[in-house]
Amino acid sequence: MTWLRGVWWEMSRPHGAEQELLGKSQASVKQEMQDFKQKSTQVYAAMGSILHIVRDVLKDHAVQEEQTEEIVQLTEVAVKKVLENYVVMPDCALETIGATIDEERTSKSYGGEGIMIWLLSLFTFFSANPPATILQPSITPGECWPFQGSQGHVVIRLPEHIRPTAFTVWHISKAVSPSGEVSSAPREFTVFGVDEAMAETLLGIFTYDVHKEIAQTFHVQKELPRTFRYIKFQVQSNWGNPKYTCVYRVQVHGMMASHTNTYRP
Repeated sequence: MTWLRGVWWEMSRPHGAEQELLGKSQASVKQEMQDFKQKSTQVYAAMGSILHIVRDVLKDHAVQEEQTEEIVQLTEVAVKKVLENYVVMPDCALETIGATIDEERTSKSYGGEGIMIWLLSLFTFFSANPPATILQPSITPGECWPFQGSQGHVVIRLPEHIRPTAFTVWHISKAVSPSGEVSSAPREFTVFGVDEAMAETLLGIFTYDVHKEIAQTFHVQKELPRTFRYIKFQVQSNWGNPKYTCVYRVQVHGMMASHTNTYRP
């Protein structure tokens, strides 16, 4: 069986242009992580100044000391959330660093490519966005990937193997929704790690709450000493829309295989 594994490895490993592209994507991911670390250091260093400025502003507006302390504490929590969502945990599912969608194993877009669909309000029509929309950093009303009904899934191919640690799901709020509601937002969803043989490993069952912040981070419920190249995001229900579900952005956080000693199948 040893020789068979050797043949399979030789056949499956990237060659030529594919190897060059993979090298570029790995370099991009490493550069992204370096940039994130630099931003993290800068923001942490600035946190004390931010809180000091908040105190001064509140003092200038004659805010009571008790209220000042509460506002400062909330500001600190907000800054830490920004660090968590934008800096501390790099996004490995960005199209710009090489992440792609496995469209053959992904649910079809609602209405199909190029067909006009009724999505946001009585006066808003546009063509169905492709699944790759969820790999973009933009969170603009209408810039989401819609699939039919309340159940569907998308398979993300990462730039390289990673050991996933958390996932962040985004959706617009009622305040910016042209229809004034967000019933198409995902509600209950499941995340799987998928290996090269397409076997699925459950990483967690979660609930996105439209009453909370628009970006919600969910940590892997069971740490595994292994890595995955594919992540499957499977929606089980939405917030009441019977026609379609809209996914704005899915971020995958974790450590690259090249930076860990974890098992790689």
